Amino acid sequence: MIKPTSSVRSLLTVASLLALAACSKSAPPPPPAPQVTVALPLQRDIVDWDEYVGRFEAIQDVELRPRVSGTIEKVLFANGQRVRAGEALFTIDPRPYAATLAQARAQVAKAQAALTNARSELARADKLLAAQAISKEEYETKLAAVRSGQADLGAANANVTTAQLNLGFTTVRSPITGIVSDRRVSKGNYATDATTVLTRVVSTDPIWFSFDGAESFYLKYLRQAKAGERGSSRNTPNPVEVQLADESGYRWHGRMEFVDNAVDPNSGTIRAHAVISNPDGFLTPGLFGRARLLGSGTYHAMLVPDEAVVTDQTRKLVYVVGKDGKAVQRPVETGPQVEGLRVIKTGLAAGEHVVIEGITTLQPGMSVKAVLTKMKPRAANTAPTSQPDTAPPASDATAK
Repeated sequence: MIKPTSSVRSLLTVASLLALAACSKSAPPPPPAPQVTVALPLQRDIVDWDEYVGRFEAIQDVELRPRVSGTIEKVLFANGQRVRAGEALFTIDPRPYAATLAQARAQVAKAQAALTNARSELARADKLLAAQAISKEEYETKLAAVRSGQADLGAANANVTTAQLNLGFTTVRSPITGIVSDRRVSKGNYATDATTVLTRVVSTDPIWFSFDGAESFYLKYLRQAKAGERGSSRNTPNPVEVQLADESGYRWHGRMEFVDNAVDPNSGTIRAHAVISNPDGFLTPGLFGRARLLGSGTYHAMLVPDEAVVTDQTRKLVYVVGKDGKAVQRPVETGPQVEGLRVIKTGLAAGEHVVIEGITTLQPGMSVKAVLTKMKPRAANTAPTSQPDTAPPASDATAK
């Protein structure tokens, strides 16, 4: 056996000492816990609003046609003016109808004279029959003459009524209060009854806002009504607010009045309309508008910033920091925006600290250094448009 030389033993000793020194060094310290900003969510009582697009529509829309034929004698309105129910708009030449009325009245006088004579003859026949001076058949002839005279007088009176109506129809009046269109005929034109269009009159106060609702929303409302959360718009005047194309807010207020009785199988929508007060006539039939309809009952919810909500495939999540200083994921159900913050309907408790800054570096179960701040609204309570998450979502919401 060969023994190591002294130089080799020295090298081995140095190597052993270096190995022991390396083993005696402690492991490097872990990285510091990341700092995040947390806050308590705001609490609000929320009412959802669903958004629709539609147009204003006149409740009464009349295409005015004459009820008698004749020559237009006068046009009594200015194009586009406001008119009241019963106001005269056209005059048709009344002379032929006045002559017909005079003839009908003459026929009444003739029938009245004939009836008076028949009654006199019947009175004489009564006495003669009592004295057996005439036969029963002759008496019955006199009685029939009276009955015929009564019928003739009734017919003549009916002709007078018809002639009076026709004479009255020579003045064409507005059947409703509203705004008249331009005249479609001029003085001297011949108008045919029930055929010639004279003008059009539309009512403006109140006015309808008509729209089509998706089947998914309709089903949601049915289930809410069944659960007692929100009354059906068929029999409940649910509030509706409308904004025009050049407006930023919902300044027109009304209520639901009608929901159709069937869903259109071609479009999968159902017709509905709300009634809006329009005393100054500003709203005009045909105008485009965007409406929001009460879409829920009142419910309690938490509000957090949009950046506090992360998406994990199909789930919405927020991070909360527990008492142990660790970040924990919470699946949540989100809603629309209120006051610039996102509504959290379920999954979050009022006293939990929600991470609102520094969320990008977090992993579930990670220890963090939490800095508490106060959450504040980011916008006025004007129910801005939502970013839908599920079907059908609320489009807007307001805090109560």
